[in-house]
Amino acid sequence: MDRLRIDKWLWAARFYKTRSLATDEIDKGRVSINGQDVKPAREVKVGDTVAMRREGSTRTVVVKGVSDVRGPAPVAQQMYEETAESLQERQRAADQRRYAREPALAIEHGRPTKRGRRELDEAQRQGWGDRWSASVDDQGPPKK
Repeated sequence: MDRLRIDKWLWAARFYKTRSLATDEIDKGRVSINGQDVKPAREVKVGDTVAMRREGSTRTVVVKGVSDVRGPAPVAQQMYEETAESLQERQRAADQRRYAREPALAIEHGRPTKRGRRELDEAQRQGWGDRWSASVDDQGPPKK
């Protein structure tokens, strides 16, 4: 066997958990072979370059083997070789995620609960509105 459908190959190489997930990604235009967008029935052969966009980055691999059987992960990894540019891009993206986190991820609690809202309202009624700073001192607003 020297040729295989791209959706079967992606499934056998363990890029996607099911063939239907691979087919969906191909239909969305996230997979290309040798720089061309493909359909799920497009055949892939040894030496082709397959590019997949996942999670904000593009992973580019060169096909080294073709199999329509989904085997263990070490066997599946022998079916392809990732390009040096793709490895560098994935490392750069990982570093960027580590050092510059998404600001929205810093919000741990989200909206206050009903109980938390009542506590905030009570604290405002107790005198938050007339305080000029968040410090503990009770000096009041600055004198003019």
